Amino acid sequence: MRGKKAVVALERIENRIYLLRGQKAMLSPHLAELYGVEPRTLIQAVKRNRDRFPEDFMFQLNEAEFLNLKSQFVISSWGGSRRAAPYAFTEQGVAMLSSILRSKRAVRVNIEIMRAFVRLRRMLATNAGLARKLAILEKKYDAQFKVRLLYELKLVAV
Repeated sequence: MRGKKAVVALERIENRIYLLRGQKAMLSPHLAELYGVEPRTLIQAVKRNRDRFPEDFMFQLNEAEFLNLKSQFVISSWGGSRRAAPYAFTEQGVAMLSSILRSKRAVRVNIEIMRAFVRLRRMLATNAGLARKLAILEKKYDAQFKVRLLYELKLVAV
């Protein structure tokens, strides 16, 4: 981590990135925990700066999304009952949080979160590249197998 110890373990951040509405996003309670602030404090800061968070940066989960996500956790980390569903912040939304949360911890945590998003993007790109290579190999060997099979069938028929 370039001389400084990470404030938050990369794996801890990566485990908090979800695919929601087709986008990688983090939830407000998890971000608040990472930043070391109360969830309501985080949301209040966001609401005071609402113009910085368009829909593609932040959105509130609907009830079905919230219940679905909540049901995936064996141990509830949601702090009991909630009045409202949490907000989801995309990578751009998390980056924008750094402009409204100015503590040293928030800045350092944001750097770690950005690194986690980059690492995730690289892993996905690598997997996509491997999938393409595998598809090419499958086509190549499928074609070779078909030619060989046809040749062997012709020999048997003769």
